[in-house]
Amino acid sequence: MGVRVPPGTLFRQMSRSRAELDATVVNIELTLVSIIQGVALYFLTENARTILSERNWSACIYAAAGLFVIFIFWSRSIIHTLTLIKWPLEFGHNFFYIACALGEAILFTCLGRPLAWFCLSTIYAGVVWLLFVYDIRLIRARVNESRSAAERALYNHARSDQLLNIFALVPMLFFFNLACAIAIRSAPAFFIGRGGHIWLISAQLISFIIYLAYVTRFFARIAPLVLQSKEAG
Repeated sequence: MGVRVPPGTLFRQMSRSRAELDATVVNIELTLVSIIQGVALYFLTENARTILSERNWSACIYAAAGLFVIFIFWSRSIIHTLTLIKWPLEFGHNFFYIACALGEAILFTCLGRPLAWFCLSTIYAGVVWLLFVYDIRLIRARVNESRSAAERALYNHARSDQLLNIFALVPMLFFFNLACAIAIRSAPAFFIGRGGHIWLISAQLISFIIYLAYVTRFFARIAPLVLQSKEAG
């Protein structure tokens, strides 16, 4: 006769296996984010070094904006991993990450070309916008499977932040970059010939700084909920 496993023991074994799979997926996600942002930083460093060797000092602002692009993507990815990533592995989400890293690498080749920079920034913002929309389904899944008040509160905060980005923050960035590209294309004598693009890239850099401040404040708000949800799990 086979040995009958008590239901409580079977449940604990399943919970332990799920926790191990969750940890594995989180490690995969963190490794992927670190690698792709490391590649993006390499392209930014190489192109910034080339531009600065040519004494194109206005490109320093573009390099600073590129650095904040990496800061923002990395910080949002870490928050996303700590709050939402569990088993099973979400391939589509990670494919978007790789596409965004490709967009960053191409963007960073345009430090000395304002029109190309804002055109590619528009495309990059569009891909990020799609990523936020795609990840809504992941948040809904986490809300449906939440088992404690802390988890429900955490996922509701994540959903509110996601919707704010989908309907306000990322669209504002997308249309700002689009407007800058159109302005440079329409009046190159001013924006290129007389250096008017400096005002545009400075405005973009300021918007990145403000957004990064928002991201850090958001994480400070949800950090206690992250800890409580892990303890409850």
